[in-house]
Amino acid sequence: MTTTFINPLTEANRSYKIAESCILVIFGATGDLTARKLVPALYNLAKDGQLPGHFACVGFARRPKSNDEFRKEMEDAITRFSRSKPIDQQLWKNFREKLFYLQSDFDEDAGYDELNKFLSKLDKQLGTKGNRVFYLSVQPSFFPTIVEKLSQHHLIYPPEMEKKWSRVIIEKPFGEDTQSAVKLQRELTQYLDEEQIYRIDHYLGKETVQNLLVFRFGNSIFESIWNNRYIDNVQITVAEEIGIGTRGRFWEEAGMLRDIVQNHVMQLLSLVAMEPPTSLHASSIHDEKVKVLESIRPIPENRIDEFTIRGQYGPGYIDGELVKGYRQEDNVNPQSMIETYAALQLYIDNWRWTDVPFFLRAGKRLPKRATEIAISFKKVPGCLFQSGPLAVDSNNLVIRIQPDEGISFKINCKVPALNNVIQPVKMDFRYGSYFGSAPPEAYERLICDCMAGDNTLFARDDEVLMSWKLLTPVLEYWKAHPDFHFPNYASGTWGPESAEEMLKKQGRHWRII
Repeated sequence: MTTTFINPLTEANRSYKIAESCILVIFGATGDLTARKLVPALYNLAKDGQLPGHFACVGFARRPKSNDEFRKEMEDAITRFSRSKPIDQQLWKNFREKLFYLQSDFDEDAGYDELNKFLSKLDKQLGTKGNRVFYLSVQPSFFPTIVEKLSQHHLIYPPEMEKKWSRVIIEKPFGEDTQSAVKLQRELTQYLDEEQIYRIDHYLGKETVQNLLVFRFGNSIFESIWNNRYIDNVQITVAEEIGIGTRGRFWEEAGMLRDIVQNHVMQLLSLVAMEPPTSLHASSIHDEKVKVLESIRPIPENRIDEFTIRGQYGPGYIDGELVKGYRQEDNVNPQSMIETYAALQLYIDNWRWTDVPFFLRAGKRLPKRATEIAISFKKVPGCLFQSGPLAVDSNNLVIRIQPDEGISFKINCKVPALNNVIQPVKMDFRYGSYFGSAPPEAYERLICDCMAGDNTLFARDDEVLMSWKLLTPVLEYWKAHPDFHFPNYASGTWGPESAEEMLKKQGRHWRII
């Protein structure tokens, strides 16, 4: 059940979905994600009037900590990381009283007994009606254990229960290959219905990604040319300046294909390529995304080196400063063969996209931080504008996901002068400048949607499994055939030369960002 709330704090009245009263329990509440993203998101939802009036947040983790210590740490985190600055002291005074902390190991029955009693106590004090959201901000190996304990201690309810509900948010990665993802899904669904599982991908909460459906299906001018008759190629880029930082142990087990491509990039691809859903209901949208993933042409094992590129950064310069290579990072094998860069060339075998290449790339220690979807249209036919000063570039539509969320469209225009010279110009829309404020953080939207029971922006099980089915053979091939040229690109460059060569063979090139 949801209600509509008119936010008095905005200049223009807008309607918001708000869930019924509930308690959000964060497992792993002493981790970085809680401080940087989750609690600041809750604070901003409260500031915008989007939290239910009857609400509480309970941190659950292994480190000993009092309520006051937890609240002080969260105040510092909100001060540092919230998009709303400075902190509203009156709002914080009320908000802090809804933050609590319990200490326990994740496999300790006594901790779940205490949690059950404490949540029941809060229900009576705060009127939260027994509704629960459990956020698993922990290592994936703990997912089955925590869900099993929650079920054993009656903290998870049957989905058909009418008077109260329980939902579980799971952070990526969901498995590390097809086999492990299937196993994890089997373990979770012993205790949870699929509709109770919310697999979070924060990219899907970004405003520009949410706008993809409106942009495509709400503007006939674009939907009518969104096919292989007009589009030459599609490029999806997830670039980061930063290295792996303190995540050496994690990265040695994950790598770029698992950490970014399998989830973020494949979700973006499915949204760009999907057919119009029959409705805006979550199941209709998920169905169309799955159809796209099912239509992607599998990469034959004997052509994996042709259609995939992997890289690992070496020492180089970022913003003029010398940075070390991946193998010199903390907790990394000095002879590591793990990729920090991945590029793929994929084809979708359906009526809309036949013969249109989709080029995907994601990398660490690239020249700048940028995530974007670039649609390159075919060049104009005929001989009017093919050479000399009248030669024209292809039209490009770029959807910027981060930073500077927005959409730009490059068209060709004549330069004002007596001579005939054509120059590309850009039509540029930015959310921040047009609407007067930065869009909400992704976690704000996703947490609010989960509390409202809307799983549209979360990954469904068959989406995850189809993505793993496509990429697991690549992972297995890479493991069996190490690249002894690592490191093969310097920090501060756009990746290995072989990635550029992959496009040059077709007379194309990566878009300059």
